[in-house]
Amino acid sequence: MKTARDTWLIFQRQSLLVLRNPVWLIVGIIQPLYYLFLFGPLLKSALHVDSNAEAYTIFVPGILIQLAIFGAFFVGFALVSELRAGVIERSRVTPVSRLALLLGRSLRDVVTLIAQAIVITVLSIPFGLSVPLLDVLLTFAILGLITLMLSACSYALALKLRSEDALAPLMNAVGIPVLLLSGILLPLTYAPGWLKAIAAWNPFAWATDATRALFHGNPGDSHVWKSLILLSVLTVAAVTWAARAFAKSVR
Repeated sequence: MKTARDTWLIFQRQSLLVLRNPVWLIVGIIQPLYYLFLFGPLLKSALHVDSNAEAYTIFVPGILIQLAIFGAFFVGFALVSELRAGVIERSRVTPVSRLALLLGRSLRDVVTLIAQAIVITVLSIPFGLSVPLLDVLLTFAILGLITLMLSACSYALALKLRSEDALAPLMNAVGIPVLLLSGILLPLTYAPGWLKAIAAWNPFAWATDATRALFHGNPGDSHVWKSLILLSVLTVAAVTWAARAFAKSVR
């Protein structure tokens, strides 16, 4: 009960900081909009589909996965700033739960991502996108798991590295190949066999296939439940690791 209360308090404080300076929230939406408006219209011809609606049904799920990955990968930079300002250091003398220090921040990241995903999905409707509400909600659940997992990893790495100069190249080195092997812009069905074999080990490729199946109205597709199980296991592992990192840093 105490952990839940502390998590809520941390979540409120972190959310207030976002509302006071919403620039990152806005920037996080702008980049996917560039792809949506400037790259999306090219897909009908590139994918040889019959309509823009079908093209966006393939494209928008990939954009949402990209938003979740990049949005969560770089949240650790804010924690480095807090470390430098002594915020985490002062937490040592408070009775707040160490797990709540992580969960409050990560849940803020999840809510921010879902808000951005709603905007992207709604703006795709004029292009012909049509998705059942329950399938959209299940898609948002997948996005939430990705965000929770990656934000926890980002915070844990920030606590260990404690430097933007070390964190930035590491995140780029990991994030770019993960994105390229996720099939976010074009489905991996167009990829050569060796690339498909590598992508099969990428959990985000499974998540992309799952969201595309949902946007096509196929919630029973095997990619959906396999993705949910895989992401759930990885999220629990990531949160456990990050919680231990917070516990060691705030003793």
